[in-house]
Amino acid sequence: MDPKHGNLFADVPVGAPDEIFQPLLERKGLKIERIISNGQASPPGFWYDSPQDEWVMVVSGSAGIECEGDTAPRVMRPGDWLHVPAHCRHRVAWTDGGEPTVWLAVHCDAA
Repeated sequence: MDPKHGNLFADVPVGAPDEIFQPLLERKGLKIERIISNGQASPPGFWYDSPQDEWVMVVSGSAGIECEGDTAPRVMRPGDWLHVPAHCRHRVAWTDGGEPTVWLAVHCDAA
């Protein structure tokens, strides 16, 4: 077996036109990924509604996440994390346009 390793800050593209999703580990019912945002946001009126739980943390940069029913986006800065239960509708209101926002996301089957 060959252990895999890497660095969340390696080769972070600046100014990419689309968000970048990079799987780090995938197993049945589990996905860990690095997401890189450069000022992107969810389209107006779009909501994620995943059948899996999602745990997400901002590693660098900043973002605003809206969960259905929120009165304002939840501002996330480095170290802030959010657990989004399965089928909790949510969207990315904004991400930092001045520097890349690096996320660590864990998707897993709901309990």
